[in-house]
Amino acid sequence: MTAPAAPPPRPAAPVDFGRPGMGWRLRLYTVIFEADTRAGRSFDLALIGAILVSVLVVMLDSVASLHASHGPLFTFLEWTFTLIFTAEYLARLACVRRPMRYARSFYGVVDLLAVLPTYLAMLVPGLSALIDVRVLRLLRVFRILKLPAYVAEFSALGQALAASRRKITVFVGFVMLVVLVMGTLMYVVEGPEHGFTSIPVSVYWAITTMTTVGFGDITPKTDLGRLIASAMMLMGWGTLAVPTGIVSAEFAVQRMPLREPTTRSCHECLSEGHLPSARFCRDCGSALPPWQHDGA
Repeated sequence: MTAPAAPPPRPAAPVDFGRPGMGWRLRLYTVIFEADTRAGRSFDLALIGAILVSVLVVMLDSVASLHASHGPLFTFLEWTFTLIFTAEYLARLACVRRPMRYARSFYGVVDLLAVLPTYLAMLVPGLSALIDVRVLRLLRVFRILKLPAYVAEFSALGQALAASRRKITVFVGFVMLVVLVMGTLMYVVEGPEHGFTSIPVSVYWAITTMTTVGFGDITPKTDLGRLIASAMMLMGWGTLAVPTGIVSAEFAVQRMPLREPTTRSCHECLSEGHLPSARFCRDCGSALPPWQHDGA
């Protein structure tokens, strides 16, 4: 009897943090890292809410009048969110097989930056007398960088921007060429007596005019200069619309599916975004677990 053929070697998986095999670590890992379950989705939504509220607290605390009247409340809320995010960070390290690999990853560093400044301000009280402590406290806004990890639409936006980068680069180069030529022309037409003291100053005027900002610190005085400025103002309308059109066209080319995107993940390489009908991972080729909808 012929022995069954050995299965083909599995492709090398990308760098991952390691899915635990069993026990409480596996259950915790499923809730934290796999958002295709009801518990995982609820965890992600609760975490997004905590991130948004914590950033709002930081913003309100920077208002002098609110800090004077509600300072103790903001301090209590800050420590509450710091403890919550600390527990979340430690839970992520505890439920993966390779905690140091996660700690060195982008979102691992962001998780650390979300809690580290508060502890540093407590451990080094002498810093409270320095204005640099305010800069250190501003590092807490890095919490907002955690949001893209839980918003599926961020992936589609990133793909559209990446696909548009060459077109946008060419467009920006064209705009720089236009403002350089028009700025030089205005320097020749208006001259230093009307505020266009140099070509860089004239290019600055051309940029503010084309982007429809128009600070008004430099204005043309001659009829020819006003004609050139009018043409640049009209050109600015089209300039602002071109990048939007480029990215929108890439969205259309991608033909994003109308059905709800999922965060279905591969248990071997942890890549996400597989369709409900997929049977194998698109990155490492491993078999995917059966798809379970929330209503199942």
